Amino acid sequence: MTQALPKMTRRGFCLCCIASASLAAGSGWLSPRQAYAEARNIVDLIRADAATAKITVHKLRGGVSVLEGSGGNVGVLTGPDGKLLVDAGITASKPRMLEALASLSGDPIRHLINTHWHFDHADGNEWVHAEGATILAHENTRKHLSTMQRVEDWDFNFPALAPGAIPTEVFSHNKRLTINRSTLQLQHYGPAHTDSDISVHFVEADILHVADTFWNGIYPFIDYSTGGNIDGMIIAADANLATATDKTIVIPGHGHPVSNRAELKEYRDMLVAIRENVWKLKKQERSLDAIIAAKPTAAYDAKWGQFVITPDLFTKLVYQGV
Repeated sequence: MTQALPKMTRRGFCLCCIASASLAAGSGWLSPRQAYAEARNIVDLIRADAATAKITVHKLRGGVSVLEGSGGNVGVLTGPDGKLLVDAGITASKPRMLEALASLSGDPIRHLINTHWHFDHADGNEWVHAEGATILAHENTRKHLSTMQRVEDWDFNFPALAPGAIPTEVFSHNKRLTINRSTLQLQHYGPAHTDSDISVHFVEADILHVADTFWNGIYPFIDYSTGGNIDGMIIAADANLATATDKTIVIPGHGHPVSNRAELKEYRDMLVAIRENVWKLKKQERSLDAIIAAKPTAAYDAKWGQFVITPDLFTKLVYQGV
């Protein structure tokens, strides 16, 4: 490897985010498979980073907080029914996650909701379950966590999780819960980032956790291997906008964890514009390399293309779906 991987803690580095991490200036686009090969064992790198990464606590309102630093942004609801977590992060973060959770309240961990199946959101399922949590997720999340899953873009096979890490409660379309005197509305998007994505709306607090259907300030990864696609990402963004108001706090899966409807709309508009640009070029029967060279993301790269999902990789991901 000729170049070091970038520091992984700034936005909670995750397997979903692996891209042209070792891309040298002027050397061209590295495919995810090449990036993985250069990194050798990227999962071990992620786990090693998570073992030391700082967990930052952002207290919101209505007993809801968000923890940043263990893979995806983790939502937390405290109260007499026990702590509820939205996603479990990466197992190696367990000691710092427990410290952060203890700083919020002495309530035991009793509930875990997985927003989708990816490693950086569900790797901690087993230890969270061991703490006493029941795990709830969409039925596709349980399906993916129960068997080996291949993410083709990363040339990587994820083994099934241990039995204690598998969700025991599932739903297919939507579900409504009352926990800690709070109403939670869970909604399945359909295929978006994956085919298992859900949102979690804390109704009274008006906090919407949209997970990896929204990457705040960075280009998103789209997992075509398990049902994701660019059109579904746009549909999910529209659904999020329909739920959010100007007063809603929006929690994205990655990027700064405290966001709002205005930033969500800017993200949705970026997705729509780049999809249109790529579609027009693909309609001209240009090759992927030619479309990448045409820089269909150029107007957005300064803001969105400065982390591990590079403009070239995001162009490729959009190209797959149009």
